[in-house]
Amino acid sequence: MTKLIARDLRRAFAGAAWLPVAFFLLVAALVPFAVGPDAQLLSRIGSGALWIAALTAALLPIERLIEPDRADGVLDQLFLHGMAEESIAFAKIIAHWLTFGPLLSIAALPASALLALDGQSLGSTEVALLIGTPGLASLAVAVAAVTAGMPRAGSLAGLLLLPLAVPLLIFAAADAYLLEGAVSLLLTAGGPFVAGAAIRAART
Repeated sequence: MTKLIARDLRRAFAGAAWLPVAFFLLVAALVPFAVGPDAQLLSRIGSGALWIAALTAALLPIERLIEPDRADGVLDQLFLHGMAEESIAFAKIIAHWLTFGPLLSIAALPASALLALDGQSLGSTEVALLIGTPGLASLAVAVAAVTAGMPRAGSLAGLLLLPLAVPLLIFAAADAYLLEGAVSLLLTAGGPFVAGAAIRAART
C-alpha cells in the first residue's frame, strides 16, 4: 500500500498538483472583487468562500485519480498481486489527501489576508480544513471510481460530488466541528468500500 501511495504522490507532484492550490488562492483573490472591499462583509463570508474553494480544489484532479490506472491495466495488476480493491481505494484516498489537504492549510494563510479574516476566524478555518479535507478526499476518490470509464466523466463527477459534499460544507462553514467531524468520518470510512466496489465493477 505504501508503494502505491508513494507512486501516486510522485505522479501528482510531477504533474499538476499545484493546480488545486492555485485555484484555491485564485478564488480567494477574486471574492473581494466580486463583493467589494468591505472588510466586515469579507470577514463574514470568508470562511464559506474558502470552503467552496477547497471543495472545487478537491474536484479538479478527479479525472486523474482512478481512470488512468483503469485504462492502463494498473488496477488489474494490483489485484493480481493480492491487493484488494478496498485497499487500492484507501491508498488513493491517502495519496489524494496528501496532495491537496496540507497544501490548502498552508494556502489558507495568504487567502485569509485577502479575505480580511482575523486570527480567530483563520484558526477556525484551519481546524475545519483539518477535519473536513479527509472526507473530501474520500468522496472525490469514490466519485472518481464510480465514473471511471464513462464519457464526460469529469462533468458527471462534478454533478455527483457537489451535492454529496453539501453537508460537509455547511457544517465546516458554520464551525460545527462535531457535526463536520461526523460527516467527514462517515465519508472517510465509507469511501474505500464504495470506491472498491466501483473499481471491482470496472474491472469486470
